[in-house]
Amino acid sequence: MTSDNGLVVCLVSLAVWILLSSLDDLFIALVAIFPKGERRFRWPTDAELSSVPERRIAILVPLWQEYRVIGRMLERNLAAIQYASYDFFAGAYPNDALTMAAVADAAGRSSRVHLALVPHDGPTSKGDCLNAVFEHLLDYEATHGVRFEVIVIHDAEDLVASESLRIVNWFSRDYQMVQVPVLPLPTGLAEMTHGVYCDEFTESQLKDIPARQRLGGFLPSCGVGTGFERNALERLAATRGGRIFDPACLTEDYENGFRLHALGYRQIFLPLRLPVSALVATREYFPRRLRAAVRQRSRWVAGISLQGWQRHGWRAPLLQMYFLWRDRKGLVGNLLSPVANLLFVCWLAGWRGAGGIPVWTTRLCAVTFGLSIVQFSIRTALSARVYGWRFAAGVLPRIFWGNLVNSAATISALRQFAAARLGGRALAWRKTDHKYPACRMPGQGRLGEVLMRLQLISMADLQAALRTCPRNVRLGKHLIELRKLKEEQLYEALSVQAGLELGTPANGEVASEATRVLPAETIRRCSVLPYRVDFGQLHLLTPEVPSARMTEELAALCALDLRFRLVRPKDFERLCQRYLVRRNDPVPEFAGECCGAD
Repeated sequence: MTSDNGLVVCLVSLAVWILLSSLDDLFIALVAIFPKGERRFRWPTDAELSSVPERRIAILVPLWQEYRVIGRMLERNLAAIQYASYDFFAGAYPNDALTMAAVADAAGRSSRVHLALVPHDGPTSKGDCLNAVFEHLLDYEATHGVRFEVIVIHDAEDLVASESLRIVNWFSRDYQMVQVPVLPLPTGLAEMTHGVYCDEFTESQLKDIPARQRLGGFLPSCGVGTGFERNALERLAATRGGRIFDPACLTEDYENGFRLHALGYRQIFLPLRLPVSALVATREYFPRRLRAAVRQRSRWVAGISLQGWQRHGWRAPLLQMYFLWRDRKGLVGNLLSPVANLLFVCWLAGWRGAGGIPVWTTRLCAVTFGLSIVQFSIRTALSARVYGWRFAAGVLPRIFWGNLVNSAATISALRQFAAARLGGRALAWRKTDHKYPACRMPGQGRLGEVLMRLQLISMADLQAALRTCPRNVRLGKHLIELRKLKEEQLYEALSVQAGLELGTPANGEVASEATRVLPAETIRRCSVLPYRVDFGQLHLLTPEVPSARMTEELAALCALDLRFRLVRPKDFERLCQRYLVRRNDPVPEFAGECCGAD
């Protein structure tokens, strides 16, 4: 076989694979765009959500070396969640003292937080940790005479939507698995790796999973933001020795979604509600570096494609077999995509019209290229719906970068799986390191909406203030000037809006040496006062909701993670007088303007 013939064979093989995969993706896109005979989804109104009795909800959070983020995660979500009957159960291992201490610290601040100690050292698997947390929940129920009717799973990096539990409570009356959408937080165009997550999750949440649901396919849990009806979980546990999650499975979320559907339970994926300001979704940062992304994605490939194939084969009804194929086709596609990109460029550059290449081969490649353009256009449009057209302009280079990331992850997964099989051992859990945002993120509601939700102001007063508020004056300050709001009420709303702890720290919480961590000029310009260092975090007091720019500036000066606490201006000035005068530093001048996005 000549080199030209070999090239033709490679091009044809790749083109056929891409053609089949692209037609499959096009079919899913058409189902998502043109749902036939489906009753339109309707979000419940606020009155309807309030009219339903609150079922008791337990939020299970598995942890391993999450001491840097778990405190902020609990603090922010406790302030943001608009629901009364819920508790956090955070699982930590005995050989992870810092995470245990961070959870214990949070538990000391809120009766809703409970430390669930895993009975053995870690790390094991996420499923094993969740099983131990659930056992602790059972002990808590027996001790306090209560029963949690819904189990929700979250991770240590999650920003839980304020309305999430109310909506899970509403839909869990009719569905045994309720999946709240999951979306990466926005990052800059330069962060290619995280941008790949943004594009892929947007396409998945707006196209793939809705189409899957319309066709009657099983819904894999996203791993976070998933609400399980308690009785369904217990029946599932009865099929595998009383364990609600399979400890040997790397993707216990996918496994539970598959098995619950097989048991005949109803599942629902809640569609994304746009615009971004109205999103009901779990937001988080995914890995932002190549190595971390490959590590996480290799676990997904090993768990979904390889372990899933090993455990279930193709034993499923025809429709479910189709979705198993869609979930596993990445084993081939991820390996071929970079090769296809390279060969396609080389073919365009040097082999167009070369002798020996049949005309039908050129036409086949042209068809696959056309389908690729369609898929690219769909991804760009979906990414723009969530992140805007400026971010979507980077979809094309991110596709090429994503192909390389997914290829590396698949090779890593195959290597891990083969080594485990040959060595007769279980696959190891490769945990992802997490980051938690230090400042307020978009989509958490305007200040007026929060004030209304907390019943701190009437609709009439809010509308009057909006009509009369000068353009250069913040709404909060204007409401105080109109005597429609007190300062302490405003700061209560700001803490809820930003998900920040509120109030002056006790004397024992302030370490005078911590006030020297930042330069005095930075303290004065940013209106922050560092007061404590623990669990790898620098705690700062501020009378203003921290902006992204301020957070970036402070992060550049300090290697520690930042954790803000909101205080009223007069309390901030008093603390500055107390701690900065001792070191002969100027006291920050704070104008006392009420902060926060209006």
